[in-house]
Amino acid sequence: MTATLIEAGVPAETIQTAPARRNARRSGRTKRKLGKTLLGVLAVVIGVIWVFPVYWMINSALLPKSYLESFTPTFFPVEASLGNFTAAIADGTFFTALGISTAVTLSAVVLCLVFAFLAAIAISRFRFKGRTTFVLAVLVVQMLPAEGLFIAQYKMMSTLGLKGSIVGLSLLYIAFVVPFTVWMLRGFVAGIPAELEEAAMMDGLSRTQAFMRITFPLLAPGLVASGVYAFLQCWNEFTVALVLMDQSTQTLPLWLRGFVQQSTTRAIDWGQVMAASSLVAIPVIVFFLIVQGRLTSGLVSGAVKG
Repeated sequence: MTATLIEAGVPAETIQTAPARRNARRSGRTKRKLGKTLLGVLAVVIGVIWVFPVYWMINSALLPKSYLESFTPTFFPVEASLGNFTAAIADGTFFTALGISTAVTLSAVVLCLVFAFLAAIAISRFRFKGRTTFVLAVLVVQMLPAEGLFIAQYKMMSTLGLKGSIVGLSLLYIAFVVPFTVWMLRGFVAGIPAELEEAAMMDGLSRTQAFMRITFPLLAPGLVASGVYAFLQCWNEFTVALVLMDQSTQTLPLWLRGFVQQSTTRAIDWGQVMAASSLVAIPVIVFFLIVQGRLTSGLVSGAVKG
């Protein structure tokens, strides 16, 4: 074979290096395959580490108290029961706290998206006097620690007669979430070329029609993402609700705290604590699963319309 190739005019150096090149390509493919395998194993390990606390919470919520007090950990709910869940909601306060948290969170998220959306459109699409000052003000508000505003917020809500009310807590949550939501939506709005609206206006649409038909569908994924952020922030917020709300109008984080704040003569029932934590997390998981599908469809829809 070598002699035939030499007679055909192929240089000897090329003939000698051809097997080496084949070995190099084979070695490169092996290394890439090994690298992908290692990355996959690393991803699985990270996923297990991330999921394990959630699994342990649910597992502990399903175990009887005797297993939880044992020095030997039980990794599987061998005698699973819903007794801890039943005990956690026995007094009915869970449903009251659930209703308050739902009302406060949904109202805050809806109004926050409206205000943040209008502000993001204004600072991204229009040039007006004081625009830079407004942007800097949003940044400064983000830098302020929430704890430093508790006294002022408490006095303000007390003066307005909104202490311990859903309306007062919703207003504070809106003020808390709006600045960062404005920045999130500003990035989405700035990422959509204004030329799309101009082209639609040249085809006979008004500015409002061009925005609603062209730009707004492309902004839907940004609104969903910002809504998820606002929902999580309001649903899990604890300190502002602790300062403003009372025992009869407590949100779910405050209700959950009641399972840990036991008297000195009574041990903490960790089974009920884990069951209560699972109950608080379930609405968030359901909401995220619903929104995740809409977010994915919104991204695909926006890409096709663009």
